This record gives sequence, C-alpha cells and structure tokens, in this order.
Amino acid sequence: MLDFKELDAFVWAVKLGSFRKAAVRLHITQPSISERISRLESTVGELLLERSARPIQPTMRGREFFLHAERMLAQRDEALKLFDSEEDFSAPLRLGTIETIAHSWFPTFMQRLTERYPRLIIELTVDYSPALNERLNSNELDILLAMNGYLPSEQIDHETLSPYEMGMFVSPRHAQMLSKRPDAWHSTLPFISFGKLARPYEELVRYLADQGVQQPRIHSVSTLMTIVRLTTEGLGIGALPVATVLDEWRRGELYRLALPTPLPAMHYDVIWRSANHPRFCRGVGRLAQECALEYAAEKHTEITNTCFTGRWVTPSAASSTPVQHLHPYE
Repeated sequence: MLDFKELDAFVWAVKLGSFRKAAVRLHITQPSISERISRLESTVGELLLERSARPIQPTMRGREFFLHAERMLAQRDEALKLFDSEEDFSAPLRLGTIETIAHSWFPTFMQRLTERYPRLIIELTVDYSPALNERLNSNELDILLAMNGYLPSEQIDHETLSPYEMGMFVSPRHAQMLSKRPDAWHSTLPFISFGKLARPYEELVRYLADQGVQQPRIHSVSTLMTIVRLTTEGLGIGALPVATVLDEWRRGELYRLALPTPLPAMHYDVIWRSANHPRFCRGVGRLAQECALEYAAEKHTEITNTCFTGRWVTPSAASSTPVQHLHPYE
C-alpha cells in the first residue's frame, strides 16, 4: 500500500535531485529518505530513481509515476485544508427545520449561510421536531432547527434560539360570537393545533387542562399554513405563533383572544451530533441565533410600537363588539 511519507520522499528527491536536500526539506535524516524510497520501489515492483546520476534522475517509469505522485500529494493537501477552516466547507449540508422557522427568519438565515460558505449546497427537510430528531439520530440529517429534548444530551450539542410567543386566534365571525358569549370560548369552538406528536399540541392540552378544560376538541394539523387557513376560514380557535400571523391580525382577518394566562412560548434550538464537524456546526448555530434574535426583536417592535388597532377578543367579559386595544399584548 502506498504511504504518503514515501511519496513525499520520492517527489522531493526528484524535485531537488538529492537525497540530502530532500531530507533537509522534510526535516528527517538522509538514510530515512533512502529507506522510504526503497520501500516505495518495493511496493510498485520497479526502480524509480537512477541513483548513480548527479543530480539524481527518475527512471522512465519514475518520470511517469512522478506526475501521479504529485497529484496525490496535492489532493492530500487540499483535503487537509478542510480542517484548517470551516469557511471552506463545501459538502452538501443536510439541514432540517420546523415549519414555524421556515416561515419566519429562515430565508434570511439561508442567504447569510450561503454568503458565508459560498460553495455550500443545502439539502433541506421541513418536518415536525420528533421526526427531525429521529433523522438526525439515524445520520440522515446534519443540523436541525427544531425542538430539543428528544435525543440523549451526551450525543448532541446545541445553541438556543429565541422563543416564539404563542396566542389563540379566531376569525372575525367567531370574534363577534365570543364577544356576546364570553363563557363559550372553550366549549363552543374546537381548537386547531399542530400534530399530536408535536410538543405545541401537548402544551395546548396541558394549558387547557389548567383552565379546567379536560376533554377539549382539538383538530391536529401537520402544517402551520393550514392551521392559519382553517382559523381564518372560521373552523376553530387556532393556537399559533404570534409573529407568523401578525399580518393577518393587523388586517383584521384574525382576532386574538385575551387569555386569562398566556400560552407557553415555543422554544427551539440548533441541534447537531457531537461528533459532527464541531467548529462548522457551532458556527452555523451562532449564525442561526443571530437571525432568530433579529427577527424576534423586529417583530416585538412591530407589534408594540406600530400604531395600528390591535384586534382582540376578551372572552372573560361580555360586550357587543370585540375589545379593541392599541397595544396588542396581553
């Protein structure tokens, strides 16, 4: 089997025409150069150098082999550069994300990621967190933007992302109905949430139980945009990330319920296996952190400082019309 040390000795002996000079170049002794070249000639089964010539000259076969040896060493050096800096990462990145992130700050993240790593190719999977974590565990994905806690902590590393405030929303028709029947918000209408295996569904069930709703009717839906559409069409109370439906809320296509206690926020992480290229993965994680933080700050400012009429329904007190607030926070 060819050894890179033997190839180095041969190539530098040919380039410099001397075992002594090759030894100085590689910081080893002259006998070591001679030994390595002898092993190489034994491996290929032919003499590669004319030792009697001064300077040393390659044989006919040696000249032919020299070209291949140079290319192999160059390829070795190119491969080793990958470990000098993660900036040169060029292999396909198998990235998984949940839909909530895909519909918020993910486009900005993608743009910055490809600017930082211009040779990078992204293979994107959008799914719910349990499925993404399962695929990370089976080495089908490299990095996740998802909920953590599904895999053993000793197997993964992670960076924390900014959380998403959650809210309950209804169509204008249901807003009118609930303003007249404030006690009917959890008994008349079904709820619409993410799939049963997703943590937002579990959080909603626990939240409703705390509110005294033991057997709620919950439509489980696999995609965020479908939940938004079903809610605007008046099919139930949608439990949704507030930032992702800000435009619908502002336009009056959705009204937000002023809940007695807020829904728990949704927390997400950047997750990767500990054995995976740690410098690169952590660099990607911190870039995602930056994008998530900027998005959260922008949406917070947009909600709290923009002068628009926040459309609210307060189900705890009856009135003839939905309650209107300028500042849309509970």
